[in-house]
Amino acid sequence: MSANAELFLPYGRQTIEDDDIQAVVETLRSDYLTTGPKITEFEDALKQVTTADHAIVVGNGTQALHLACLAVGLGPGKTAVVPSVTFLATANAVRYCGANVIFSDVDPDTGLMRPQDLQKVLDENPDVDITTVLPVHLAGQPVDLIEIKKIADKHNLKIIADSCHALGSNAADKPVGCGEYEDISVFSFHPVKTVAMGEGGAMTTNSLEMAEHMRRLRSHGMVPAPQDGPWAYAMPEIGFNYRATDMQCALGTSQIKKLPRFIEKREALSRKYDEALKPLSPVVKTPLRVQQTGTAWHLYAVRIDFEATGLTREELMNALREKGIGTQVHYIPVHTQPYYQNLYPGLELPGADAYYASTLSLPLFPSMTENDVQRVVDALNCVIS
Repeated sequence: MSANAELFLPYGRQTIEDDDIQAVVETLRSDYLTTGPKITEFEDALKQVTTADHAIVVGNGTQALHLACLAVGLGPGKTAVVPSVTFLATANAVRYCGANVIFSDVDPDTGLMRPQDLQKVLDENPDVDITTVLPVHLAGQPVDLIEIKKIADKHNLKIIADSCHALGSNAADKPVGCGEYEDISVFSFHPVKTVAMGEGGAMTTNSLEMAEHMRRLRSHGMVPAPQDGPWAYAMPEIGFNYRATDMQCALGTSQIKKLPRFIEKREALSRKYDEALKPLSPVVKTPLRVQQTGTAWHLYAVRIDFEATGLTREELMNALREKGIGTQVHYIPVHTQPYYQNLYPGLELPGADAYYASTLSLPLFPSMTENDVQRVVDALNCVIS
């Protein structure tokens, strides 16, 4: 790696240590590379973190969203509500099932779906068979699940919480993924997430029926049929090859033990950003915290008045990159994507558009130092001055 590459700060980066590598090496030398004991070991660790009754690990977060949608009964003729500020997979998983999507607006300051955003969708679509809502915990910050659940219960909706950014966060003083306020929570273990597996995903739930259904679906829909012989299996419904490997789960189990340390470091770095960015206000606004404690920060997304800087977002990002600072945008509102514009034309979501127009994710990962944060802020100040 060149000296310049070593100095570059991406917006996110995995923290892989010697014990993580050793865990994977030991699995490579074992009898199992997939569908072995490391699967259960990781699922047990995830249950401990979330306090959920059941955890089911799969190959990535998109697979987890897909199986969760199937488990709650989404299919042709059904509709789910999805906030527009999220990654493509949240809405795409609904479409994989043949169901329709109605996009909700979000808070222009946080990008989070608010209870009133969900209620507005329900009020405006009284004749649509809306069965499910997929609120998204964005950047690690949780949505107001208590109030969303009240609305969901009133309208008999299932809740799939997209918790891919929020492992280790609390929602209403309970661990994200505990199942107290949602039917299923979905997690991702992509390298930039708080816990990395390379690729990986999981669902947590307190429903034994849903857990067993998702376990079947992740492995082709097969169930044992011992009455027909010790080798026999049956496929009551079609499923998928969405299995995770023991290698992934060995890494994930090693990583999840470090979750408290990773969360603590991310919080310290985010507080350092908050303080260091004060002189750049109001041109640069720090993330609006929906709760003062209990957030496991996945992203540090500031809001920038690009007009006041005299720069476009592209110009600012390119200037920061020249100074060795990587940034990213989370996310382009999904309702503006060509596929969804063709399906659902003419949708206007001013909150989502406003959040997207100003957001920019700055580097945040556990191996950063407070000096790195100051370097990012100094570079940002230099570019916009």
